[in-house]
Amino acid sequence: MHGLRTAIRGTGEGMITLGLVLLLFCVYQLVWTNVEANAATAATGDDLREAWVATSPEPAPAPAPAPASAPAPAPVTPSNAFAFIHIPRLAPGFVKPVVEGVTPADLAKGVGHYPTSVMPGVVGNFAVAGHRATNGEPFRELDKLRAGDAVVIETADTWYTYTMSRSEIVKPTQTDVLLPVPRSPGVSATEPLITLTTCNPRWASTERLIWYGALSGTQPKTAGPPPALAGAGA
Repeated sequence: MHGLRTAIRGTGEGMITLGLVLLLFCVYQLVWTNVEANAATAATGDDLREAWVATSPEPAPAPAPAPASAPAPAPVTPSNAFAFIHIPRLAPGFVKPVVEGVTPADLAKGVGHYPTSVMPGVVGNFAVAGHRATNGEPFRELDKLRAGDAVVIETADTWYTYTMSRSEIVKPTQTDVLLPVPRSPGVSATEPLITLTTCNPRWASTERLIWYGALSGTQPKTAGPPPALAGAGA
């Protein structure tokens, strides 16, 4: 009997220890990864704005609005931020840095740009990814987007406004959403497009939630923020 009690006690203690480990893991995933990612995102955004200020030319009169397919920013270094994404529908003043790359380390600093896709404003598909749960979860409420909503990409000198048109849920293996014309192999793009990708459902990775849009306007930053961000805390 003594041996049985010892075994039961040992099993119970082991289960308690396992439960504590699982609890700590959950706390880390649900809370601490967001704390770390939010700090990294803020630092990344601050560094990018400081870099823009350091390299900005002397103020000049605002030029005429840029054409619909304005020249794209120069290629950027992997894992470095090069733009900001604004999505007013998700929250007032919603803005996150866009980092070149979609590795876990990249996505822990903001929204990641698929390196195989084009840059903002270029004819083709500007595709980005963001976490929906943990690690800062910038796309946590991407399912709240609606057709007609604006997504604005801010670069060092230009605002690119995209109007979202539709969404769909696909399998993780359906990478054709990243093609120049999403889901259309072999078709050449004729306009600047945008694709937003994230996990679906929020707490799983069994599917992907995809939102598509097209460029609807550009303007130089010297002209102030675009109408889509007026009063949105841009």
